[in-house]
Amino acid sequence: MVVKVQPPWRMYFDGAAHRGGAGVGIVFVTSQGEVLPYSFTLTHLCSNNVAEYQALILGLEMVVDMKQLQLQVFGDSQLVVNQLLGSYEVNKPELRPYHNYAKKLMGWIGDVIIQHVPRKENKKADALASLASLLTLPN
Repeated sequence: MVVKVQPPWRMYFDGAAHRGGAGVGIVFVTSQGEVLPYSFTLTHLCSNNVAEYQALILGLEMVVDMKQLQLQVFGDSQLVVNQLLGSYEVNKPELRPYHNYAKKLMGWIGDVIIQHVPRKENKKADALASLASLLTLPN
């Protein structure tokens, strides 16, 4: 009997924040090579690091809902990626809840690999995050 193993899904995430708004971009590449882009505006002003964590968390929540059990995650935020890998401490108290929740979601998925990529390898997610942050509606 031959068992065909599906390659894991890939997820690219990015967050963007500025004085006028914040947004996130998430790009999934399925095991069949389909590209699924998503962007969301965030409803409150936040730091760029919080936007990065929120992008990761939204993507991980979607993966949990889709019941994917294998995932490769790529982000261009050295801080977020290295905090999740345990290479960096989470020193800012406002990042701790995001970090803890992201770790919990990763545990629910099962097989998750996360790694840092240069911004040039994360262009689609970066563009979606930037666009979403610019489309933030005033209150």
